[in-house]
Amino acid sequence: MAAPYARLVENHSLPRTAAFFDLDKTVIAKSSTLTFGRSFYQGGLINRRAALRTAYIQFVFLAGGADHDQMERMRKHMSAMCRGWDVQQVRDIIAETLHDLIDPIIYDEAASLIEEHHLAGRDVVIVSTSGSVMVEPIGEMLGADRVVATRMVVGDDGRFTGEVEYYAYGPTKAEAIRELAESEGYDLTRCYAYSDSATDLPMLETVGHPHAVNPDRTLRREALTRGWPILDFSRPVRLKQRVPNFTAPSRPVLVAAATVGAAAAAALVWYATSRRRATSV
Repeated sequence: MAAPYARLVENHSLPRTAAFFDLDKTVIAKSSTLTFGRSFYQGGLINRRAALRTAYIQFVFLAGGADHDQMERMRKHMSAMCRGWDVQQVRDIIAETLHDLIDPIIYDEAASLIEEHHLAGRDVVIVSTSGSVMVEPIGEMLGADRVVATRMVVGDDGRFTGEVEYYAYGPTKAEAIRELAESEGYDLTRCYAYSDSATDLPMLETVGHPHAVNPDRTLRREALTRGWPILDFSRPVRLKQRVPNFTAPSRPVLVAAATVGAAAAAALVWYATSRRRATSV
């Protein structure tokens, strides 16, 4: 624990840094959008046929990942499916089922990485192709500092129109990261990024420390060619089971802890020296 504290004290004057995480199959073991399919069905938002189609897409996604064409088909399917949905009803369904559906599929390794980056003084940003209405509460549950996600157009009646305002995919993820770096003062050469898909190569290429997580075949080949670290995440676990009541400490608390720890160490050294002197006398 001492090393992260020391880095914070040493690097406080350096440019800010961040760690950018793709969400689906990188932080969680499934597609965040498709995971809520059954809940949307039970809430009356989709019919049985749409629910079965969503389950099939989830299976294909998990079995072989998703290339550009598959992602485009998935985008069109989800856009058509959510047309006319009441946004508040969607938010309510997600809030009610979030912990039951998402908490059990969070990778333990990803949660540990998020903690480590926070302890090292880096912001954590979730960058996902899934819709913001789902990604934002997931990001909050994970303790992320910011979220970049696909935004759907909402009509004056509070319902999704089926049109996409911003699609967080491929090059647009990289553009969003560069815009964040400019507005937040991140030094991208010192930033980290994590993804499972070759479609996120532009995002990975944007930072100085790219990582391939459970990569598809194309990304694995690229990572091996470029010498990028390859991480295998395989342990989904509920957050409360791994770190009960964990709250990431703030930067002032970390610095204070480092100071107190140093003072305690100095006191122990002084006490031990005094004992030795007293014994020798």
